[in-house]
Amino acid sequence: MKVKFLLLVITAALVSCTGQLKKEELGKMLKENPELVTDVIKTNPQKFITALNEAVREAQKGEKGKREEEEKKKLEESFNNPMMAEIRKEENIRGNKDAPLTLIEYSDYECPFCKRGYETVTALMDKYKGKIRFVYKHLPLSFHPNAMPAAKYYEALRLQSNQKASDFHDELFKQFEKIKLGEKFFKSVAKKIKADMGKLAKDLNSPIVKARIDQDLAEAKKFGFQGTPGFLFNGVPVKGAYPPSHFDTIVEELTKRGKLKL
Repeated sequence: MKVKFLLLVITAALVSCTGQLKKEELGKMLKENPELVTDVIKTNPQKFITALNEAVREAQKGEKGKREEEEKKKLEESFNNPMMAEIRKEENIRGNKDAPLTLIEYSDYECPFCKRGYETVTALMDKYKGKIRFVYKHLPLSFHPNAMPAAKYYEALRLQSNQKASDFHDELFKQFEKIKLGEKFFKSVAKKIKADMGKLAKDLNSPIVKARIDQDLAEAKKFGFQGTPGFLFNGVPVKGAYPPSHFDTIVEELTKRGKLKL
């Protein structure tokens, strides 16, 4: 695909350099005399580079336009048919459990963009206090060696109490630079929040913890989340570490459509 694109770009550049030559004629010439490409470049290097850069910019603009159009269609579809994540019976729900706004995050403790995601969540929880509920779900990426262990600690601590799991979650993002220390850091945080260390060690690699994380991974995949963070805000997907203002626009749109009353 890249080779084909490059050939198209070179053809466009050659047309610019050689004048108003018909596409068919140029194709025949290049086929019979491939050295013409290098000759034209050597004769008109600056003109060729300018034409090449312009062709690349136009191609990129076209691709960007297509992506934006596709995103608009997907966004419109999500407003009409929101993606509904499972809120499990024993889910760790932060905020008002009956709130009209539901924010679900699929995240990775070792992802720097998820640190920004944490800051966005904190801001939204403060702005819409009493009107929003938040659920953290796991999407540990394979190239982050400490992400899966951190997810296991969270789930093992959740078996002790939702508050301990939430405290662990907050501490990891507040001290994000220490994530690279791995289990040494996780244990220190667990002790700080007064976890039962014996139960924690027993539960870390238990089937229930593994199953819980696997559920989150499967759900994230179903919704098309491959990178982190990924959010569902009242069923509307947000892929990436967007600022709080982006979520405000979703609130405005949902309200305008009569799908939300705050």
